[in-house]
Amino acid sequence: MQFKSKDFTNAEQVLTIRNLTVSLGANLRAEPVLRGVDIDIRAGETLCLVGESGSGKSVTSLATMGLLPKNALEITGGRIDLKEVEITAANASQMRDLRAKRVAMIFQEPMTALNPVLRVGEQIEEVLNMHTDLSGAEAKARTLDIMEQVHLPDVNRIYSAFPHQLSGGQRQRIMIAMALVLDPDLLIADEPTTALDVTTQQQILKLIAEMQERHGTAVLFITHDMGVVAEIADTVCVMQKGQIVERAPIQQLLTTPQEDYTRKLLRAVPNLAPRPARPPVSEAPVLTVSDLKKTYGGGGFLRKRDEVQAAQNVNFAISPGQTLGIVGESGSGKSTVARCIMRLIDPTNGSVRVANTEVADLSRRQLQPHRKHFQIVFQDPYRSLNPRWTVARSLCEGPINFGTSKDEAMAHAGELMELVDLPRNALDRYPHQFSGGQRQRIAIARAVAMRPNLLVADEAVSALDVSVQAQVLELLDDVQARFGIGMLFITHDLRVAAQICDDVIVMQRGYVVEQGPAASVLANPAHEYTQSLIEAAPGRNWDFANFRALEGAAHQTGDHA
Repeated sequence: MQFKSKDFTNAEQVLTIRNLTVSLGANLRAEPVLRGVDIDIRAGETLCLVGESGSGKSVTSLATMGLLPKNALEITGGRIDLKEVEITAANASQMRDLRAKRVAMIFQEPMTALNPVLRVGEQIEEVLNMHTDLSGAEAKARTLDIMEQVHLPDVNRIYSAFPHQLSGGQRQRIMIAMALVLDPDLLIADEPTTALDVTTQQQILKLIAEMQERHGTAVLFITHDMGVVAEIADTVCVMQKGQIVERAPIQQLLTTPQEDYTRKLLRAVPNLAPRPARPPVSEAPVLTVSDLKKTYGGGGFLRKRDEVQAAQNVNFAISPGQTLGIVGESGSGKSTVARCIMRLIDPTNGSVRVANTEVADLSRRQLQPHRKHFQIVFQDPYRSLNPRWTVARSLCEGPINFGTSKDEAMAHAGELMELVDLPRNALDRYPHQFSGGQRQRIAIARAVAMRPNLLVADEAVSALDVSVQAQVLELLDDVQARFGIGMLFITHDLRVAAQICDDVIVMQRGYVVEQGPAASVLANPAHEYTQSLIEAAPGRNWDFANFRALEGAAHQTGDHA
């Protein structure tokens, strides 16, 4: 394992945060959100701020950007200095002038940060038009240049594209171009790779490092993924409940962590060692997929559109108590297969048998009585749970629709809450009153309420921090063992697949390129595409649970490649 080992002692101090306190604006008696935070970042240094959801990482970044929501959060103590400028004393006009020129930010979800009705080239030019006197031709030339620097293909075409016409990785590159077009002193990256597949994530991390090297930018990188931290950090600050509990160079933090909380975060990081194979509860499969095919396009009112083979010749079976994982990059066809099985979209050809019933060719009305046999857990529980319904109503809806009395459904809802380790008295709360991990537990409880034969988990843990992710994976494992459910687990993270899957399918561009037991596919991949996915997994050469490099991994000091 190679560590970055640069000496920043003589580098210029870019960001200085001293004794920063942020409180709830409407309730100053409440416990502060941030308490006495101290951070130092020098030119060319990457400081990773890590911790669980709610630890205060993003609040620290928003305070530095002067973007704390008014009347909700406010700085009540300490100061933030960006070189010679005290940000905590700057007014709104001064902060507008500082943003992009002196400090810039890359957000987690570029689709919500980019304007959907403006072409991406225009959005980069807007930054130049606000902060420089460049002519239109000069601004466009500068825009095309920064787009080339972030390795976007065919920049003239992408310049005129709208955000929805680009892939997730391309949209994130546009965000990086916008952030760096004015060469700021400080770049803040708030979970910029969380939603990306491992190969795109690797590309984005390399790009940020390359741009940092080129411009000498200081980087404040916020993440919950210690695997990413191991790849990019010079220095790490660990946050817990609004305080920094440990700060150390990356090698020291990974080899000799001082705090129990830091050790807990490290031990929660999933690794690529596959779980031991489990025998099926029964030989009769709960799901059989044969020659599944999904094609888009080919029709059109005025002209024929090109066909897109989203899934081709997919074949597999899942037995009770077994988990099959489908892994691959974005656009590989994973979620298309899951949606065809759930009949959220209609397959073009092929057979899908759930609980010994052919569901691929049933009408929506014919399918309705069979819905209870297969349930799905989506990536974002906040979007899949009705925000206007209490948890009790969400958990009772399905059973009541299938004939269970309201009293029985409510009693079962209380049992389900205990099953997913939540209190019964939380049934009257609404989704926004829970954390992300708790909402995902509720989504799992809602799916299990129907006592299904098959559970489909579509990126069900990808948005969760590693400690909560580990808890949800353990919960899925427990639920599966208790009820003998077969599970189809969709993920772009091979580390997660290794923790929960008995068998693995690897998909690329709609085709299955490798398939077999997880111990075989993940430990000894035969296809070069599978090998590239494993090679891109962050922190793959580090044993986080035992604070050491894995056997065969070079543990040496040197500049990170």
